[in-house]
Amino acid sequence: MDRALESASACHRFKILKAECLALLGRYPEAQSVASDILRMDSTNADALYVRGLCLYYEDCIDKAVQFFVQALRMAPDHDKARLACRNAKALKAKKEEGNKAFKEGNFEAAYELYSEALTIDPNNIKTNAKLYCNRATVGSKLKKLEQAIEDCTKAIKLDETYIKAYLRRAQCYMDTELYEEAVRDYEKVYQTEKTKEHKHLLKNAQLELKKSKRKDYYKVLGVDKNATEDEIKKAYRKRALLHHPDRHSGASAELQKEEEKKFKEVGEAFSVLSDPKKKSRYDSGQDLEDDGMNMGGQHVGESLWVGALGVGLTGRGRCFRIVAVVARIPTDWRRSGFGYLRIIKKSVPCFWKVS
Repeated sequence: MDRALESASACHRFKILKAECLALLGRYPEAQSVASDILRMDSTNADALYVRGLCLYYEDCIDKAVQFFVQALRMAPDHDKARLACRNAKALKAKKEEGNKAFKEGNFEAAYELYSEALTIDPNNIKTNAKLYCNRATVGSKLKKLEQAIEDCTKAIKLDETYIKAYLRRAQCYMDTELYEEAVRDYEKVYQTEKTKEHKHLLKNAQLELKKSKRKDYYKVLGVDKNATEDEIKKAYRKRALLHHPDRHSGASAELQKEEEKKFKEVGEAFSVLSDPKKKSRYDSGQDLEDDGMNMGGQHVGESLWVGALGVGLTGRGRCFRIVAVVARIPTDWRRSGFGYLRIIKKSVPCFWKVS
């Protein structure tokens, strides 16, 4: 086209074709410049009006784009390209607004379908489609379709690599699915682009969760939610301790006994942290428990494992024991009881029971 213009530099037809090609290539400022030059000489040129509208349409300025398409059709009622573009622009705007309305009303299923329909109208409208993918991802996250939401955000970013909102939405979805490394990567990208306090906070939080995820998850060990109450933690501890208690697996293979003993220790380790407010607070905040000498490789003083009804009693050698006070220190061994075994893991720890 440039070579053609070298031979006929004043030809409006060639200039319009060049402007349209530039618009389709996404070089909107250049296309706008060529179309504007023509309109300064001929304000009724329908092709130039169409190109101006096309640039605005692809830059997601749909209302202004429609005005130019309508004006082009006034100048040339048979302008097929302007008619098609105007129809697509109106349909895209209407469908997107319907989706937005459904979302605001909390009708997420309908919003998801409407955004999906809008995406089929014009695959060439990159910026608008990027926003539609991000909107659908937002709805998808509300519907707990997190994998699809991540996929939609990725499609939005592929269409527009500068779309910060899509990075933020995808990062939040990664956080919700505990894919913390991916979340950190997206938040770093956002913070490099826009160094705001909010973005810095989001990045720091993701980095903290990533650090925490690399530790042993004591909540998973006990099978409780991170917001579990003290009673729920105790109940879960008793259940898991009974489930993995070595006495329960005495007839199993040596390999299985070893595995169950390991799990049994982990249950006690988890309970020793989550039942202690100070340790739990440090653990939840991502601090290293070893900082205060809290080595979590084994049990600690006051963290002996026992199975039975806590606070009710144990039996040993036919006698009843009631847990009332710390009265002695006993060496590492197994203590048989009517409810199972009492095992002291550390070299020597306080024994929390007394003959009654």
